[in-house]
Amino acid sequence: DAQESRGLGDVYKRQPVTPDALSHAEDLADFVAASPSSYHAAAEVARRLEHAGYVRLDEEQAWEVTPGGRYVVVRDGAAIAWTVPTDATATTPAHILGAHTDSPGFKLKPQPTTGSKGWLQAAVEVYGGPLLTSWLDRELSLAGRLALADGRVVLADTGALLRLPQLAIHLDRDANTSLALDKQFQTQPVWGLGDPTQEDILAELAETAGVSASDIRGYDVVIADTARGAVFGKDRAFFASGRLDDLASVHAGVVALETIDTAASGPIAILAAFDHEELGSNSRSGAAGPFLEDILGRVYDALGADASERRRALSASWCLSSDVGHSVHPNYVHKHDPVVQPVLGSGPILKINANQRYATDAIGSAAWRDWCDSADVVTQEFVSNNNVRCGSTIGPITATRLGIRTVDVGIPILSMHSARELAGVSDLHDLTRVAGAFFAS
Repeated sequence: DAQESRGLGDVYKRQPVTPDALSHAEDLADFVAASPSSYHAAAEVARRLEHAGYVRLDEEQAWEVTPGGRYVVVRDGAAIAWTVPTDATATTPAHILGAHTDSPGFKLKPQPTTGSKGWLQAAVEVYGGPLLTSWLDRELSLAGRLALADGRVVLADTGALLRLPQLAIHLDRDANTSLALDKQFQTQPVWGLGDPTQEDILAELAETAGVSASDIRGYDVVIADTARGAVFGKDRAFFASGRLDDLASVHAGVVALETIDTAASGPIAILAAFDHEELGSNSRSGAAGPFLEDILGRVYDALGADASERRRALSASWCLSSDVGHSVHPNYVHKHDPVVQPVLGSGPILKINANQRYATDAIGSAAWRDWCDSADVVTQEFVSNNNVRCGSTIGPITATRLGIRTVDVGIPILSMHSARELAGVSDLHDLTRVAGAFFAS
């Protein structure tokens, strides 16, 4: 095939795993551990950036947004943070890194305590498009937000509480050739032993949040893998973790914003970490909702922009839609394009699709390569096999909603939508470096 005919040395430009890249991977492991749900992820974005000097703003209050300032707003499971350069005017463009905080998995249903034959189980609904069998035989947590009777909203995370046990091979001799889980009857994890009419799984959540189960009036709770992210492999080239889709990109944006110089001339640097991308982004905190438009409107109002000046600013703006893409899989090479085959450890990817499933065009491709050059980062391209339906991202949504020039990029991974995904250590660090160049350009 094309890969063999050209030779590996001609196809891939593997990047060294530096001490900085390893440190970055450990920081990402901390970030993912603190973000078992989209609500935790948004809160962690705000916590880290507040520690770096950003001011948290409340959407219900009047804002004072000034040149030289750093700000962050949380809306449900989404967060938008930005810096305003000291020389900003009403027509200063914005450079927006778009990502998402949610990941495919399972969400807790109403009347969530169930079970039979002495087992306590959790009633869950499939969220997005997870690889169901990847969730088997893992220690899982319940995590999310609880709405209380007194009007407060608190975050909860049980830690390791649940497990989805696989049926023994002795009872299913065809498991290795035909395992397919029934989404309703075979994805309900166990969490204890007892009588489900006498127990309440919400009590487990309430205890971790320091509240009473009787005070819970509503909840948005998902299941998360509790295993910590890990570096491994030859030359420590691999990083495995849950929720890399798309906390890897959110983390890249946070790290880039933590060290940005607001005294320098440049664009308004924005991280837009949306919720509900795995469901199509149609929510008040998703990319198809008004969140980013609301923030941009208030920022440019504070800079004294009229309607014409705002349109001029947005016409000169860019959105870097950052999400994971597919690395070539050595066991399934036929599923990939025969020529364009990105691989872990050879740089972030530029995502291209003729049918605009990605928003990248020629102008965006050139701009992406310039930002990579500025960061001294090697890049790869990704395009789908014509026989495999291409996924999509927040990129086309943002471009359509706001008219901002948009480029779809990311990192190549394996095991996408698994409970535990696989990335390249150097790619993760390189994406963050490009994000810094993009914000500063």
